[in-house]
Amino acid sequence: MARSTSSEFGLPPFIGAVRQIVIVCVAFYVFQLLLAAFAPAVGSAISEIGILEPNHVRHGWIWQFITYPFMGGDPWQFAVSLAGVYFIGPTVEERIGANRFWGLFLGSSILSGLAGFALSLTGKIAQGPALTVGAATNAILMVFYLFNRNAPIMAFFILRIPIKWLVVFFAALETAYLLINNFALFYFVLLFGLGAGYVWYSLFLSRRTSLGISEKYFSIRNSYYRWKRRRAARKFEVYMRDHDRTVTFDEHGNYIPPDDSGKKNGGSKSGWVN
Repeated sequence: MARSTSSEFGLPPFIGAVRQIVIVCVAFYVFQLLLAAFAPAVGSAISEIGILEPNHVRHGWIWQFITYPFMGGDPWQFAVSLAGVYFIGPTVEERIGANRFWGLFLGSSILSGLAGFALSLTGKIAQGPALTVGAATNAILMVFYLFNRNAPIMAFFILRIPIKWLVVFFAALETAYLLINNFALFYFVLLFGLGAGYVWYSLFLSRRTSLGISEKYFSIRNSYYRWKRRRAARKFEVYMRDHDRTVTFDEHGNYIPPDDSGKKNGGSKSGWVN
């Protein structure tokens, strides 16, 4: 049975990888709030371990590229980002499947974090920590757009606009925040999420990429089989030579019968058909 893409009230279904991601993020956020209220020292230590901080990454804390999407900061920003996952994610997940949706979520977060970290190495811009699920939300938005380039979407429950203009709106809004906040790493990572979504779609989700990977696989496999046949032919030539007999194979590993064999084979020089 096909999975429904909307609930009784017109809301997306809360199932699959989208539900898992939302529950995990909310659980971590509530846990952080409780620690901040009742055990501030422990909460501060966990935040320091989980958020993306370039200075820590340079000292080997590379797990922060995976943990920072689950570290919530500002409640409003956190809620808006998770709402984006909930409202847009089910359509993308239905198209690519739960496992690849998880791959999109984590992979785009890692790519965005890596890009932000690389930019921080300049020492001039992209400074400070990053803790946001928003990069993955932007990536999901970009993939949604790439799958549905001309589709309209209900924005803020009142406006029906083309999805491409929603992408442009969020990119412009986040760029404004980036400028206002002196090129903080947090907003660079958010913006890089859009680019990460495009890269992830191009590498793993587009039909053209899938066909290209498939063709490359079969090309490599066939080359390997041809190499095995040529190698077997050379070994057989050596074996027959050791037994005072001469056999010849062509460059494809096909047997070439002697001229006096009397076998015409349709005029072909080879006794086998390649």
